[in-house]
Amino acid sequence: MQYTFYKYQGTGNDFVMIDNRKNIFPKNDTKLVAQLCDRKFGIGADGLILLENDNNADFRMVYYNSDGNESSMCGNGGRCLVAFAKMLGVIDDETTFIATDGPHYATVNDEGIVSLQMKDVNSVSVYEHYVFLDTGSPHHVEIVEELDKFNVKGIGASIRYSDLYGEKGSNINFVSPEEDDIFAVRTYERGVEDETLSCGTGVTAVAIAMKVLGKTDADEVKLNTQGGELKVSFKQNDKRFTDVFLTGPATFVFKGEVEW
Repeated sequence: MQYTFYKYQGTGNDFVMIDNRKNIFPKNDTKLVAQLCDRKFGIGADGLILLENDNNADFRMVYYNSDGNESSMCGNGGRCLVAFAKMLGVIDDETTFIATDGPHYATVNDEGIVSLQMKDVNSVSVYEHYVFLDTGSPHHVEIVEELDKFNVKGIGASIRYSDLYGEKGSNINFVSPEEDDIFAVRTYERGVEDETLSCGTGVTAVAIAMKVLGKTDADEVKLNTQGGELKVSFKQNDKRFTDVFLTGPATFVFKGEVEW
């Protein structure tokens, strides 16, 4: 059978989108997900996202990494799914949907700028050379010099697979201050097992980590990724962060048909 898919990207973080409100997709077929995400033998994407019905929200987000496994929250994927839901007519300009880490509120304008509320962050662990926190997915944040020349894939993989994070691993973010309240970020993503052009939960983690470390006094931070600019805003009460919003473009790329 042939099924319709849609390709979206958020600052270079790209996703295969499938409207699964009629439960057509074989959700346990990890090989199929990996094949669809493969950049040489499939559609090509950092992940695959299903939009599904939910009794208590506008829709449900089911997210798979490109390795075929269902994964934790994806910020850019969530923003792209909101744009997809608007295109389908499921929502208008605001929504509440359910993801693996709970409910999320979001708004989307006619220019495709999506502002997504992320989970509250109640704990930030500061170590000598890095910060660790969970923004819907686990993130290691480390300040480095000469970020443009940094071996993100090699060093990121070595930390991700180290005893520090065990079998589950962590996403690894490298950051360099650019100007006041502006930071450059590059991310190694578990599940993709490579550097991605952008990571939504990653830049959210970086913004909060920079606030905790005193690298910024702002409650809204700009993050320059390899794929473009994102903004993260929040409210801080000691080390607890609430009203955390990730804002940036979510862009339709193309639509196609695929057989499985």
